[in-house]
Amino acid sequence: MAKRFALALLVAAALAIAAAYASAFLPGGAPRWAPWPMALGIPAALVGVMVLGAARDGRVGRLALPFAFSGLVLAAGFALALALPADEAAGAPLYLGLPLRAAIILYGIGLFPIVVLPIAYALTFSEQTLTAADVERVRLAGEAWARGRAANASTDPRPARPAAEEAVPAVPGASA
Repeated sequence: MAKRFALALLVAAALAIAAAYASAFLPGGAPRWAPWPMALGIPAALVGVMVLGAARDGRVGRLALPFAFSGLVLAAGFALALALPADEAAGAPLYLGLPLRAAIILYGIGLFPIVVLPIAYALTFSEQTLTAADVERVRLAGEAWARGRAANASTDPRPARPAAEEAVPAVPGASA
C-alpha cells in the first residue's frame, strides 16, 4: 500500500515539476502560476522517495507522521517564500542574519529536514532494520542465485570468452 501511494505521489510530483519546466517555453515566458507546481512537486517527490526507501511489508510504520510533517513543512516553506512580497531592500529587517524569504528557505527548508528526519529514523531504527530472519532469507537467495548461475555456466553451449590478456591484440613494436 505504501509503495503504491509513493509511486503515485512520485508520478504526480514529476508531472507537476514537468509542467513548471514546460511553462518556461510558452510564448512570453513562464506564467505567474509556473513556480507553484514546482514548489509543491518538489516536496511531494521528496516524500515519495522517502516512503519508497522506508517501506517494509507495505507500510512505513511510525515514520509516516514525520514524513507527512516534513512534506507539509517543506511545501509550506516554499509556498510562503513564493507568496511573500519581495521587500529585500537595504534596511529591511533581518531574521537570523538573512532577509525573511532567504531565512525561510535556508532554515525552514534547508535545516529542518536535516534535524528532524535523522531523529525520526533513529527512533525507529530497530523497527526498520533487517531481522535475523531477513538476513537469512537474503543469504539463502544469494546462494540459490549463485547455484543457478554456476549451473547455467556448466550447461551453456556457447564457447567460453577468452581471458582479458588474450582478448587484447598485441600492439606492433610494443615491448611486453
